[in-house]
Amino acid sequence: MKKIFYILLLLSHLASAQHQDYFPDTTPGIKERLDDWQDLKFGLLMHWGPYSQWGIVESWSICPEDLSWATGGRKPGVADNYFGYLQKYEALQKTFNPVNFNPQKWAAAAKHAGMKYMVFTSKHHDGFCMFDSKQTDYTVTNAATPFSTNSQANITKAIFDAFRKSNFWIGAYFSKPDWHSDYYWWKKFPPADRNANYSINKYPEQWKKFTEFTHAQIDELVSNYGKLDILWLDGGWVRKTSNEEVKNYLADVSEGSRWARNPQNQDIDMDKIVLNSRKKQPGLIVVDRAVPGVNQNYLTPEQHIPENGLPYPWETCMTMANSWSYVPNDFYKPANELIEKLVDIVSKGGNLLLNIGPSPMGEFDSAAYNRLQQIGDWMKINSEAIYNSRRYTHFAEGENIRYTQSKDGKNIYAFVFQKPGKQLLLTKVPAKPMMKAKLLGSNSKVNITKMPQGIALNLSAGAAENLNHVWVFKLTIP
Repeated sequence: MKKIFYILLLLSHLASAQHQDYFPDTTPGIKERLDDWQDLKFGLLMHWGPYSQWGIVESWSICPEDLSWATGGRKPGVADNYFGYLQKYEALQKTFNPVNFNPQKWAAAAKHAGMKYMVFTSKHHDGFCMFDSKQTDYTVTNAATPFSTNSQANITKAIFDAFRKSNFWIGAYFSKPDWHSDYYWWKKFPPADRNANYSINKYPEQWKKFTEFTHAQIDELVSNYGKLDILWLDGGWVRKTSNEEVKNYLADVSEGSRWARNPQNQDIDMDKIVLNSRKKQPGLIVVDRAVPGVNQNYLTPEQHIPENGLPYPWETCMTMANSWSYVPNDFYKPANELIEKLVDIVSKGGNLLLNIGPSPMGEFDSAAYNRLQQIGDWMKINSEAIYNSRRYTHFAEGENIRYTQSKDGKNIYAFVFQKPGKQLLLTKVPAKPMMKAKLLGSNSKVNITKMPQGIALNLSAGAAENLNHVWVFKLTIP
């Protein structure tokens, strides 16, 4: 019973760390930058690396934890033992050659979809660098990688340049843990889980080397890749641990913890990383995911939408398909579902960061391009209700209506998930003198009738026929 109590308490703490604890960054200009970021609403995330050749989950298959996305996600038939598997996984560097890589095509498709910012995995947990790091040979630009001779071998730079030319905000995903680095998974010991596999207290010099290694790689990204807007750090278990109570919970829970069975203080001096990064990238937004503190400028609920939103800057990161990384014949969510999710998130005051995993040849799946096209066609008509909007007094009315409002409060937008008939009742919008209504994308007149419980929008026959996915009404208060 004690063990169960500690597990529940730990999970409760971790959930609250992700969804409740928020500490505003008081650095001059960051609040304003976050406000600008909240205007963008819609971004693109890309998980990509040599693992795409096997069509498996990113990085996690080399993590020796008995988890569905780790051991259960390994490439079948590769090796009978863990170390043989790890060796063959890391050898994927020697065959990674995405000759069809065309970041300009990606940027054009994302721009059409209405995306305004992007985040790319410069390095995931496996430690393979999709940028030209001088701190390791485990990079896409190293001679061991066939693609290193390509003119776009520095993949991160090529992606950042292409998206920047299309006026995107640029975000660098970077994994704090590094399962390839001898400073993190020291070859002197076998890895046991996702954490550093040695005693940091016993070998402080080894941890110091890892800290310096991490600082140097992040410094490369903020120094050599043009203007960066977002530093998106993953691997929340690499963190300063000062809460003795949480340490005790972790020490007591020998099995079953999602986060760790190695309760160490994995402090890499985040304050110094942020300070030095902003010297070179003023106004940089930093996302130290799932680590409560001033270095988590906005929160990132993963694969779900908070039921009532969050009272501070937040972004749902979600896959367009089922997997974060490329999987052949993966299922891609229908455009209608993706648009409804975008609307639901924005109505609750959040942003959507939608992930696509490129193939080993450097291409998006045709289904991904199809979804981006359809989303963009809808955004072309309705984007004014998305961008620069803020949460309305009531974000929802029942299951099928969502609201936003313009920042000046003069326009209210009602999103309807089912095709409206001749009349639509809105009980959350009080009638105002001279209020006007318009169905975006339609020239048909919309009349307003004042009702005891709100307003009714009266449409002419066929007004909504040529529109689809989500119907948006603009209510203007003169």
